[in-house]
Amino acid sequence: MRQVFSHEPVMVAEVVALFAPVPAGVVIDATVGGGGHAEALLVAHPHLRVLGLDRDPDAVAAATDRLAPFGGRATVRRARFDRLAEVAGEMGMGSGSASGVLFDLGVSSAQLDRPERGFSYRADAPLDMRMDRAEGPTAADLANTMSEVDLARLFAANGEGRFASRIARAVVAARPVTTTGALADVVRSALPAAVRRQGGHPARRVFQALRVAVNEELEVLADALPVALDLLAPGGRSVVISYHSGEDRIVKSAFRHAETGGCACPPGLPCTCGAVSSGKPVFRGTRRPTASEVARNRRAESALLRAFERGAA
Repeated sequence: MRQVFSHEPVMVAEVVALFAPVPAGVVIDATVGGGGHAEALLVAHPHLRVLGLDRDPDAVAAATDRLAPFGGRATVRRARFDRLAEVAGEMGMGSGSASGVLFDLGVSSAQLDRPERGFSYRADAPLDMRMDRAEGPTAADLANTMSEVDLARLFAANGEGRFASRIARAVVAARPVTTTGALADVVRSALPAAVRRQGGHPARRVFQALRVAVNEELEVLADALPVALDLLAPGGRSVVISYHSGEDRIVKSAFRHAETGGCACPPGLPCTCGAVSSGKPVFRGTRRPTASEVARNRRAESALLRAFERGAA
């Protein structure tokens, strides 16, 4: 029996509005998930088609079913989004040919809400966290093989601050750590009581850190964004929804590099290095979900949206 893949997409109205002005053609939904954003784009914009990618086979199956009513306007492929150029090439698309590229980063509700996937600290299950369970090490593999120093560095990079080393030491001492419940207990016991009582689950950032590392999320994003921007046609847009500062820094840097052409000249002076801009942000900074959306869907709370438009050829 096919697993149900249910996920409420974030900032749908904003995404639909941002793609309204793009030229007719194909929008690549690089993280198609259950197909929510893709469906909304196809309904709202008859001039667009969608090529959806996802590394999770359950998501691919769900999106294929959901987008089937659109016939030839929707195509779904199983692929990690750092294979953008390869998959686009198979579809006859090259540099300057896409109407848009959309990234909705992070983990989906469907993945979090299925305990056997091992993403969540809310139920005890094997510590997996792989978006594609056919490849790569699990979160348990990393928790049980990384050095204490490397674990501390990983946790610190994901916001654990002064407690990163303390948590890493506790994880190493508790090995083997093989389930989500065991990891959550280790993290909880490693933190002072006052910290445990603060907002949010005490293991939230540790779980995020391991998930990001297991799926190589930041490395894949850094590789994929320049490709996505190169694929854009004049007037095409790339829209990215990120959920933590590590992701947003990479997006901001990629958009800045595209806007400046990588110019290395001193600020305030004319460019003499020959850098060429390929476009500009649609708006400065980030946009956030509305209060009403956050009230309806708490997982939207940390979303940050940026958008970039390719300039004229």
